Amino acid sequence: MARARNKLTALAVEGQSRAGRHSDGGGLYLNVTKTGSKSWVFLFPNKIQKGKKREMGLGAYPAISLANARQRAEECRQKIAHGLDPLDERGRHIQKSFGECADAYFDAMKGEWSNIKTHYKWHRALNHYCEAIRPKPISDIGTEDVLLVLNPIWQTKSETASKLRGKIERVIDYAKSRGWRTGENPARWRGHLQNILPKPKKLTHGHLPAMDYRDVPAFFDRLQQRDAMAACVLQFLILTAARSDEAFGTRWDEIDLDDRIWTVPAPRMKERIEHRVPLSDAAIGVIAPLQEVRVSEYVFPGMKPGRPLSASAMEMLLQRMKVENVTVHGFRSSFRDWCGDETQFPREVAEAALSHKVGDAVERAYRRRDALERRRALMAAWGSFCTGELAGNVVPLRSSA
Repeated sequence: MARARNKLTALAVEGQSRAGRHSDGGGLYLNVTKTGSKSWVFLFPNKIQKGKKREMGLGAYPAISLANARQRAEECRQKIAHGLDPLDERGRHIQKSFGECADAYFDAMKGEWSNIKTHYKWHRALNHYCEAIRPKPISDIGTEDVLLVLNPIWQTKSETASKLRGKIERVIDYAKSRGWRTGENPARWRGHLQNILPKPKKLTHGHLPAMDYRDVPAFFDRLQQRDAMAACVLQFLILTAARSDEAFGTRWDEIDLDDRIWTVPAPRMKERIEHRVPLSDAAIGVIAPLQEVRVSEYVFPGMKPGRPLSASAMEMLLQRMKVENVTVHGFRSSFRDWCGDETQFPREVAEAALSHKVGDAVERAYRRRDALERRRALMAAWGSFCTGELAGNVVPLRSSA
């Protein structure tokens, strides 16, 4: 019995919001993502892998209407009836470079990446590391091209290289789904590159390089002598022990100068849990002058109107200052080492300042407060240390959590 076609209606397509694939029959589906975007896909039998389906994108809705999608699906069925593969046929007429496919994949996926730092990492990977293969047609990308990108950093930057391989693999899979290339994915690990490259887990891994906390006051003094916005946000990051994407995205409506609290919203936190940060005198001293010349909703505005400072600005600042073997994220480690070596603050207070989970699920269920006042004393002592006002061991103030 022939399967029913034309199951959907134009009104139903317009109003459909449930994520997933919704069949119109005959292999045509409306695909709805979790973010609400819609597109048309056509599924048809895979002649090589029996029992499996191939997927061909027919365009985004509403640019491609239901009627247009049905027409394109019918053209695909006609090709299949003549023994042709619609994806292969389209691929013969479309020649896209790896760079074009990478950019298309980035544009398609960036809406699902809530963390702006993820955008930066993908952009850097697909443009900087893949520069040598960007001009090459995606249909011609082979194993040697992938190795050309990976070999220079596989032994020295194993984690970066491993993640880069995964990104290249996803771009090539995306190109296959769009009909821009066929064949096996030369960037796949299992059964392919694992036979050529040593396993990443056997390579040397290490923590992100951090500055010795004893050197922080002298470095902080150098920072204070710079007028650049990157220097301001780096001072703020150090004084609050924040992650970089938490710091450079700070908005004025997150700052309560009266209560001296910075509330980082859940979407910008690694654990997706709102985090309150007590602001020391030193931290207030960084942002108070910026409020007087406020030009944006962001505390640390970038060059582009309505945008925060670039995610790479602080790393570039370290390079300009010729500070080697130090990362921005490593200042959180500097803070934690100082807490353990130079103070008597309890471990759980120091971990809370870093927005780390402490204890098991049961223990966390009973400890629902965030030790804000005890952390206020800790951050005040850290601020005094960074600015050179405090030396020697620090005794914590006895205050209730």
